[in-house]
Amino acid sequence: MTYYAIDFETANVYQNSACSVGLVRFVDGVEKDSVYSLIKPAKMYFCPDFTDIHGISYGDVRNCPHFPEVWQTVVEPFLKSSGEEKIHFVAHNARFDMGVIRACCDYFGMPLPNADYACTLQIARKAWTELESHRLTFLAEQFGIVYDAHNALDDARTCGKIFVMAAKELCCNIEELFLGCQSTL
Repeated sequence: MTYYAIDFETANVYQNSACSVGLVRFVDGVEKDSVYSLIKPAKMYFCPDFTDIHGISYGDVRNCPHFPEVWQTVVEPFLKSSGEEKIHFVAHNARFDMGVIRACCDYFGMPLPNADYACTLQIARKAWTELESHRLTFLAEQFGIVYDAHNALDDARTCGKIFVMAAKELCCNIEELFLGCQSTL
């Protein structure tokens, strides 16, 4: 099974304010390749608290393309290179990341991608009920995954690894796990 771990960072509280995206392709649970891009948000306002978290500022993205160009020239070619008709995303707190896709597509008048998704936050809660937290940073620390938190590419990669680990913990393969908890974008 091919799936894409995806993560967005946003400039402010609006979901259409994507300022970076990271995607990692996994085939049968093994990382194959990845792509990352900065994005010029729909409206160029960066909440200082958000910049403090992810380190991306107005100056970093002022000359970057907006979401439609990033989606059409970076994301879609990456997704289509696997030859799959339907895309399978995994994201940690997928409601947020799928909300960013929906909000950006709506804002720019773009069609939604033909995609299903699974949420590794919900999956982690089922796989490791004994843990006090299921935040991505906490899970990474628990499982010895070293990464740069709030970097969209590193967050996506870590999410993809957690998905594989959860399948093992729940004694199923990744396809069964995905099919058991998927939603449609």
